[in-house]
Amino acid sequence: MATRVREKAIQRKENADKRPSAYLPNVKISVSKVRLVLDQVRGKNAQEALAILTYMPNAAAPIVKKLIASAMANAEVKGMDKDALKVAEIYCTQSRVYNKKLNVRGRGRADVIVKRGSHITVILDQVQA
Repeated sequence: MATRVREKAIQRKENADKRPSAYLPNVKISVSKVRLVLDQVRGKNAQEALAILTYMPNAAAPIVKKLIASAMANAEVKGMDKDALKVAEIYCTQSRVYNKKLNVRGRGRADVIVKRGSHITVILDQVQA
C-alpha cells in the first residue's frame, strides 16, 4: 500500500501549479470590502497593480499590496523576471467570524454583532512576449 501512496504523491507533485503565488489567511476585513480592491488589480501587470494599490484609500489596499509583493518575491526565487509578471488570479474567500457581541435592543431583544474575516490568494503568471 505504501507504494501506491508514494506514486500518488509523485503524481500530485508533477501536476502541481508551478506559478508563483501567495496566500494570506484570516485577515480581519470582510470579503466584500476586499473584493472591491481585488477587482481593480485583477489581470493587470504586477508593477502596475502595486502602483494602483499605493494610492487607493481602501483599508484592504496595503494588505493586498504586501501580498502581491510577496508573490513577486516568490517568483524571483523561482527565477522569473519581475517585470514580466501579471496578476493571473486573485480572489478571497470567507474565513471565520470574529468578535461576536450582543447589541442590546428594545423589549428584551438582542442583535448579534459579527466581524467577518477573509482569506486572500494571489497567483501570478509570466506575460508571453
